[in-house]
Amino acid sequence: MITAAKLLEHAHQAAAFAHCPYSHFAVGAATLWEDGSITTGTNVENAASPLAVCAERNAIATAVGLGHRRLCMVAVWADVPDVVTPCGGCRQVMLEFAPPDLAELKVVMGGRGETRIRTLAELLPESFRTY
Repeated sequence: MITAAKLLEHAHQAAAFAHCPYSHFAVGAATLWEDGSITTGTNVENAASPLAVCAERNAIATAVGLGHRRLCMVAVWADVPDVVTPCGGCRQVMLEFAPPDLAELKVVMGGRGETRIRTLAELLPESFRTY
């Protein structure tokens, strides 16, 4: 069984591969899927800013391309003194692949000195699904 600390370590390692020539803010993410698979992603910036993609969405998109559909845990890491949190768009994308009970999906957030764990229910209150 993968622990929150181990998944965060995967996210930390992934941050080294970020493409962030504009912000210099490298973010790594790791996702754990119901079959035990882990996928990682990094933020990828673009000169046309709206085309940038967050690390969390890249990790999820990679997994979806491999056939995964049910998230169990997400970790995100950046070189910050506190913790980095997923943006609202990433939270909504997590919702798309979350279990029916959002309290089951743990989101591990890390930085240089701290780790914080919240549920998707806490990070995205009063969320909606169309199915």
